[in-house]
Amino acid sequence: MTACGGAGLENPLTLTIDGRVVEARPDAVVLEAGLEAGIYIPHLCDHPDLPPAGVCRLCVVEIEGHEGLTPSCTTPVRAGMVVRTRSDEILAARRLAMELLLAAHPPECGSCEKYLNCELQSLKQYLGVEESRVKRRAKLLPVDSRNPLFVHDPNKCVLCGRCLRACWDLRGVRVLGLVKQQAQASGGIQYEKPATPNVLAEVSVAPIKQNRLVLSLADAGCRFCGACVEVCPTGAMQDKFGVLTGAERKAAIVPCKIKCPAEIDVPRYVRFVARGDLASALAVIREKVPFPLTLGHVCDRPCESACRRGELNQAIAIRELKRVAAILGAEGGCRGDLAPRNESGKRVAVVGAGPAGLTAAFYLRLQGHQVTVFEALPEPGGMLRYGIPAYRLPREVLAQEIAALLAGGVFLKTNSRVESVTELLTCGYDGVVVAVGAHRGQRLRIPGATAVGVFTGVDFLRQVNSAATVPIADSVVVIGGGNVALDCARSARRLGASRVTVACLECRNDMPAAPEEIEEGEAEGVVLLPSLTPTRIQVDSGRVTAVEFVGVASFCFDDAGQAQVETVRDSARAVTAGTVIFATGQLPEWPEEFGLEVSDRGLAVVDPHTLATCREGVFVAGDAVTGTSSVIQAIASGKRAAAALDRHLGGNGRLDRRLAPVVEPEPCLGPGEGFHALPRLDQDLDEHSGASEASRCLQCDLRLKIKTVALWGEY
Repeated sequence: MTACGGAGLENPLTLTIDGRVVEARPDAVVLEAGLEAGIYIPHLCDHPDLPPAGVCRLCVVEIEGHEGLTPSCTTPVRAGMVVRTRSDEILAARRLAMELLLAAHPPECGSCEKYLNCELQSLKQYLGVEESRVKRRAKLLPVDSRNPLFVHDPNKCVLCGRCLRACWDLRGVRVLGLVKQQAQASGGIQYEKPATPNVLAEVSVAPIKQNRLVLSLADAGCRFCGACVEVCPTGAMQDKFGVLTGAERKAAIVPCKIKCPAEIDVPRYVRFVARGDLASALAVIREKVPFPLTLGHVCDRPCESACRRGELNQAIAIRELKRVAAILGAEGGCRGDLAPRNESGKRVAVVGAGPAGLTAAFYLRLQGHQVTVFEALPEPGGMLRYGIPAYRLPREVLAQEIAALLAGGVFLKTNSRVESVTELLTCGYDGVVVAVGAHRGQRLRIPGATAVGVFTGVDFLRQVNSAATVPIADSVVVIGGGNVALDCARSARRLGASRVTVACLECRNDMPAAPEEIEEGEAEGVVLLPSLTPTRIQVDSGRVTAVEFVGVASFCFDDAGQAQVETVRDSARAVTAGTVIFATGQLPEWPEEFGLEVSDRGLAVVDPHTLATCREGVFVAGDAVTGTSSVIQAIASGKRAAAALDRHLGGNGRLDRRLAPVVEPEPCLGPGEGFHALPRLDQDLDEHSGASEASRCLQCDLRLKIKTVALWGEY
């Protein structure tokens, strides 16, 4: 195999292996021919994604007409070739080779966490090598854990060369080589890079001072792709998150995609942005969500919090790349078909035109159902319009994306409050998605909470976003530490308040608001007072004058969601305020005759998987189920409810469509000189700067494309 790989040729040839006539590709080697025919030949240094090396000697076979034993991983097949993979001589040679490999491997390895999935130990058992026959050459080399993502334990290296070939031939990064320490050789970070790509040959390196490697992976120009870890058969190269399997492993390797509630294929669209193909990047996003540009402005970006690049210096600016793709990608024209499927003849009602309801309506319409959305407020958008300030989400962006959704055939009825689900079902609707949001703000039960000049955050923002005249004092105190609190505080500043204070239970580092919201709020003059809890709102002549607080030593939430606070003795203080805003949570408003089961916390009771209610054909999505959540979570919830309702109506529930071209990513990354220090770009990105920012991606998903080597017992 080369770095570019190669497809097998036609016209297979035949050979005989262990008395069986088998067919093989003309470009295959004997090892491949055997394995593809179901004949197991033990091997360690060989890997299906890497060029052969023939250094472990475990795969030796007898070939008729050849003298001695031959490595099957480097021997091309020939028509009429006769091969034997089993004999006493072969077994003896393999056992000797295994003993030599184990001699440089720590004896306690059998108790390590990787043991059950260790290729070396599996082969040891297969060959029946007895531990008593192994003459150990103890290594006492330092374990290198300086690097942010990986741990290198040279004591476990058996010189199979896989990591070197992955770094040189598969990825083209070329930072690993053979390194000598205390007269012991192992794969590792080179003191000096060899001039030849033949890294399995003797590599001349400078003496290692004090028995330690001088270069870190970052210094050497590593791309931190993890290919070396993926192909290492012994655990000499390991992830810092340890040994994981199945879904946990995938989540740890590509956390950005797994952490996205809507399951947007983040690495795929970031790669398209890096290539300058913004139309395809936008198509990838639209495969999963109907509001790419809105999310490009207000997504709380859980993907970025999980981004492994952040452990090097700064996470990829994923939200900003989404915005670039949504704006500039749209100029390249729509990719893929988002027309509704064949009409189903079913009618669906969606209650609420927020992000969850509009998402559910969008996907149900795509499935061919006739969809009507009922919205109690004058304009659609829910909290996107009435909760998020225009400086964060421009109204033209919201209007553009809602218009595109309605253009697909969704009917919208505003100023239409639904009082009863039963009424909808009796009016001929075959199914209902309830997405009423959480529009009822909560006030803390403290003296003065209902005085003139006291708002809930949701009511305050609704008035601001409805262009209403909001009576606001010169001094404002916002109680709460989330994004809603910062939205209220920054909006108050824009309304002319000269002193705006945000006070919250949490310490500064634990505030639930997004870090950039906090930083931007402070830059605009908002004062933060963390670790405080209010005890009373002072009122004089019916109007607010101040808020009394005490310090918080610790707090937790009970099963009912109520804060249990331990306060600091003698820590009382008062903060002057003419306006107080409670941004301490929101709940749904349920009409008395709505007809759904509601929990003690005021949230809809639903099946946790399907979001189905106790009423047939009725599903609930968004904040009405979870309480206040993020926009991306609401979108994901609306999509899940749509899939469940579609299945209930006889559909298949498969909502996603392939819109972007299927392009296999290039496995060769190339040298990464200075790659680790590339600074994050996240301000006013255009096509060029967006490509530069996207190029900082570690492309962690490439690692999942490396073939997994089956252990001998799995053949």
